[in-house]
Amino acid sequence: MSCLILHTQSAIMGQSRSLALVGILFLIPILLASQVDQRVAVIRDILPHLDGTTRQLLAFVGCWPSNVRYQLWRELNSGHHGTLGLQFAATNDRRYLPWHDPNRHLLVVLVDLGCTRAVQLLQDADHLLYYRLRWILVHSDAAGEPTTWPDCAKYQDTYLAHLPLLISNEVYYFCKDPAGQILVQQQYRLSRSSATTVETVGRWKQQSFILEDRKRPVTSVRRKNFNQFELRASLVVLHNETLNHLEDYTNKHLDTLPRVTYQLTKAVAQQLNATVRYTVTNSWGYRNASTGLFNGMIGELQRGRADLGGCALFFTQDRIPIIDYLSMSTSTRAKFVFRAPKLSFTDNVFALPFDRYVWYCTISFIVLSGVLLAVVLRVEQQLRPPPSQDHSNGSSGSSLAPIYLSDTLLNSFGTTCQQGSFIEPKTAASRCLVLLCLVVLMFLYASYSANIVALIQSPSTKIRTVEDLLVSHMKTGAEDTVYNKYYFRHATDPVRKALYERKIRNKDGTENFVTLAYGIELMRKGLYALHVELGVCYRLISDTFQEEEKCGLQEVEYIKVIDPYYAVQKNTSFREPVRISLFQLREFGIQGREQAQLYTKKPRCSGGTSFTQVSIVDVWPALATLGWGYLLTVGVLIAEKLWNFCRRKLRSREINHFDP
Repeated sequence: MSCLILHTQSAIMGQSRSLALVGILFLIPILLASQVDQRVAVIRDILPHLDGTTRQLLAFVGCWPSNVRYQLWRELNSGHHGTLGLQFAATNDRRYLPWHDPNRHLLVVLVDLGCTRAVQLLQDADHLLYYRLRWILVHSDAAGEPTTWPDCAKYQDTYLAHLPLLISNEVYYFCKDPAGQILVQQQYRLSRSSATTVETVGRWKQQSFILEDRKRPVTSVRRKNFNQFELRASLVVLHNETLNHLEDYTNKHLDTLPRVTYQLTKAVAQQLNATVRYTVTNSWGYRNASTGLFNGMIGELQRGRADLGGCALFFTQDRIPIIDYLSMSTSTRAKFVFRAPKLSFTDNVFALPFDRYVWYCTISFIVLSGVLLAVVLRVEQQLRPPPSQDHSNGSSGSSLAPIYLSDTLLNSFGTTCQQGSFIEPKTAASRCLVLLCLVVLMFLYASYSANIVALIQSPSTKIRTVEDLLVSHMKTGAEDTVYNKYYFRHATDPVRKALYERKIRNKDGTENFVTLAYGIELMRKGLYALHVELGVCYRLISDTFQEEEKCGLQEVEYIKVIDPYYAVQKNTSFREPVRISLFQLREFGIQGREQAQLYTKKPRCSGGTSFTQVSIVDVWPALATLGWGYLLTVGVLIAEKLWNFCRRKLRSREINHFDP
């Protein structure tokens, strides 16, 4: 019994010790976190004041003790600033940076410069330091313990002097000024070799952060003054004469797209208080298959020789990894433009006046009226016998029935064509029937003839797609430009490739790339489609076409791309300031004004249509019907001759066979 009591007491004492140990382990983090580390406090206080929205914190703080990291997690999820995701990087290695994260604008990277390889990590970050990513820099001693905040001037010269902190960077760092205040600062440069500008965001005092400016604008607006910094722009010019008229509106049909973008680039530079130095090239740029590099304007941006694309360009898949597209700067398109051919060029105008059900009714009326007329005439013959009576009366009546039917059908068809009636009706019934046919078919013939005259003068609307243009008899050509040659020669779509091989490239190896003036003149003569930029084309059409020739202009889209975009160097620090300036130019109407000055809209058909002479194409269905009719007549005649010849031969053989 005593043994049992001792065993029970020992069990109770063991359980009490276990509970006490659990309680102590539970209280350890609370005791350790009772005093918040200064590094954790400054991060907690500055996060709500960062530009943009923060959803996750990526911390490169491997040298911090576990209790400090726990404090950081607790403060981020305490409910004061919502719930933020926290991720600790294993080491200060560039592999853990969010290189390909599409939502990195919602991410903040925390780096402790006192940890091993932290400075090297910042150097390896390259464009992530200034492109769509925010940073917070703190400093610890070699053991990971908090130390006195470093002096601001020493901080900038020691850690930040060689980093690419360009104009769009969002790097916040803590340092101490000569008065002993802990400042939160940012600094930026317009280029890697230009002077550094330092911004003081605020001050941190004893668990509180004080902003210098409560209405502090976002970075892209705050750093909008470039102080006459020289931006480099690449400009595509296809005609040397354009270089003399970039500032005026002379010869607006030459290099219209580069001139619009040039005016926009100049306006962007004025908004940013910058200057622009242009380099001129004669091509937008295409990839070299062997080197993988682009030439022309894209090559200048790819190699870092230009900051801005001084000429808008089309949005294509192979250019996306090379340059950054910002905004649609023009609304021009390149399409096939042609004068609509006559309706008889694509359709049989003799079959168009009536709907198919009207044709069915017309044919039914001809057959019905012919049959009724045959019946009436047959009854008249039976009721009124001929004057000469003979024994063959009954047999002749039966033999005349098919003759009357064919005659009446032919008579009804002739009446439909307004050729008159060769059958003379004798009774009131037959006369009423013939008069009814004449009246009804007169209205039908009048409607048909009026529609034929109108349709011959009407343009066709059947050519609407590349397939329609391919199967049509129209000749095609393209303006002699770099982008036209590229898109036609590198077409992969079967229809577009066939159009190039059949109608652009000739059998002798030459290609139908013509000058703008010559192509417009061919278009004016008709039955010619020219692939050209619309604004340029309509400018010359307005100047050279007669008013009636401007009617019936049609377009067919060949290049399936959206409107041209303004482009800049890939991952450039000027991306956001330039993009915002372009959007403002559009909102203020400056972009629309430049387009209205340099681009011409489709001319309106204000004049009356001219009289079009009837050509062989218009009457070709009638001539074809006549020709087939001649062939059918000759064929039937030959068949009748052969039939009669065979019958005579057969009859002569029978006579010779029975001749005694």
